[in-house]
Amino acid sequence: MPKKYTDEVKKRAVELVLLTQSNPDTSYGAITRIAAQFDVKAETLRTWLRLHESTGQRTAAESVDLVAENRRLRAELAESQRVNEILKKASAFFAADLDRT
Repeated sequence: MPKKYTDEVKKRAVELVLLTQSNPDTSYGAITRIAAQFDVKAETLRTWLRLHESTGQRTAAESVDLVAENRRLRAELAESQRVNEILKKASAFFAADLDRT
């Protein structure tokens, strides 16, 4: 069963990799070393880095916040769409009731 890592752990690991890779003397093997420090598989850390890079943010904190914000907005949109469908059905029901009278 896969482990669940907190956003803070992900953010800190990505920040360390970015910092380590920015120095040419320490960039080689940075992902592997930092993954071992955080007890995370190297491929998992690479995935976190790809997600961070896809956000276009400079720091890991900004990208993690955007991921959380995106998740929150998607949930809010789904709820709004559900409410909208209920209101449409209620409107049609009451319009049909008015036509019968």
